[in-house]
Order: sequence, then C-alpha cells, then structure tokens
Amino acid sequence: MKPERGRALACIAVVCCLAAAAQPSAQRQGGQAGPPSARGAAPVDLTGVWVSIVTEDWRWRMRTPPKGDYASLPLTDAAIKAADNWDPARDAATGEQCRPFGAAGIMRLPGRVRISWNDDSTLKVETEAGTQTRLFAFGPVQAGEPSWQGASTAAWQVAGGGGRRGGGPARGGSLRVITTNLRPGYLRRNGVPYSGNARVTEYFNRVNESNGDSWLIVTTMVEDPQYLNARFVTSSHFKKVPDDSAWKPTSCAEY
Repeated sequence: MKPERGRALACIAVVCCLAAAAQPSAQRQGGQAGPPSARGAAPVDLTGVWVSIVTEDWRWRMRTPPKGDYASLPLTDAAIKAADNWDPARDAATGEQCRPFGAAGIMRLPGRVRISWNDDSTLKVETEAGTQTRLFAFGPVQAGEPSWQGASTAAWQVAGGGGRRGGGPARGGSLRVITTNLRPGYLRRNGVPYSGNARVTEYFNRVNESNGDSWLIVTTMVEDPQYLNARFVTSSHFKKVPDDSAWKPTSCAEY
C-alpha cells in the first residue's frame, strides 16, 4: 500500500470515529432522538398526594348548601330554574349521584387528590371525593361518549428566563388543562347546573415554601353558554402530604 493511500484511509477512519461519537446514543443504535416526552419535559413536579385546604367559600364547600343558595354564581335564568328543581332523591333514583363530582366541580370538593403519571404522555388525577379518576392527555384525545370527567387536553406552560432576549434557563412553569365532552353535572352540590356544552380551563401551579411545605394551586374557569352568563372562576388550594396512608376514597353515594 502506498504511504499516501494509507494516510488517506487513516484520516477517513478518524473522521468516521469523531462523527459516530457526536451522534446521540439513540441514533447510533438505529433510532432517532426525538423531543422529550411530556413527563420528561415537565417544568414542575405535580405528582404526589395533596389535601385540600378550605380557606374560602366554606359554606358551599364543606357542606351541601340549601336549595336556592346561589350567591356569587353568574347564573342564567335557565340555570336558576334548573337549580330550583333540584331533587337529590331523584338523582339517586336515576343513578345521577355523581353530578357534583364532574370535572367542573370536583376540585372544589374537600378531600385528597393523588397525582401520578399514567404513562409518559398522560397525567392521572385521582380524587377521594366521589372516587373519580381524571386523565390529562398531552396530545390528541379521542372524546368518545360524554362522561363526568370528559376529555382533557394538557399542555405545559413554561416560564421564561433570562430577561427580554429569553436567555437563561426556564424558571418553572404550570400545567394548563382544557376539558370538554362533559356529561351534565353540578357546579355546587345543591343542584346548580352546568351543561354538556361547558368548557373547563384549569391551571395547576406548585409553590414551594422555605419551610419545606409545598402547595398546589388550581385555578378553574368554567364557561357554559347555557347556564352561565360569565366565566365562573375559582382558586382551590392543596397542601402536599408525605404519603397516601390516610387515603380514603368515598363513592358519590356515600360522600
């Protein structure tokens, strides 16, 4: 072999080795390195067990308010008429006991919620109240039949960093969830209705205190052209607990 040819082959081998080293491991193994999963891209950890801390609206959240107590709700005339006809015995007889436990009202009920990853692209929220399970999909959702928890599409809201030019690392973020395809339910347990056309938008934010406490703040906006003449906005607070040793799900009928 001529010396010139040997040197050329050696250079080619070095270039190939450097190129291979620069490739992501997934590509060297025959795959393509894609974007991170929703779980991998999470700017904030919402998993764990959280207990509701009722600091507002006590009279509507900690007990069933009497029929006709609709204060602070932007109700249409149709909603008031429907609420005035509320009959819990009729709900029980027709299998509608879970009306207060649908997505538009479930986060306002006292109790614990348990958040975990169902898979890398679906976040799961379980509630003690009514023994409900919510699934937040990061991507397209096949709606299917209307249900108490509907179809929920989730997206991370990443906080910017580093000033006007957007430089620097992200500084946390929140989760936005939009839920539709709902079965008609109650905003409050005394029969205040929302319809199957309701749209629920929620923002989940985690706040960590210097003493080690962690809080989950859920801001909920309900829009319903049939029963609400304005957005109904609430903010619910949850404190993180160490584990689920006190977890005690209660069915809709027993709650």
